[in-house]
Amino acid sequence: MNLNHLIYLLCLVLWIVALVDCLRGSNPNRIDWVIVIILLPFLGSILYFLIGKSAGR
Repeated sequence: MNLNHLIYLLCLVLWIVALVDCLRGSNPNRIDWVIVIILLPFLGSILYFLIGKSAGR
């Protein structure tokens, strides 16, 4: 497996996990975070786990 494929696969998994976690969570800004995650796949996922997940608690 090529290194580029592995990096792409990891980014895809991170994106899917962030999207599923956001949709299942109880964050009041859920729709906003879904839009950010979809429009900025890699950066949006990282921002969600750093900022959004802790803000929803």
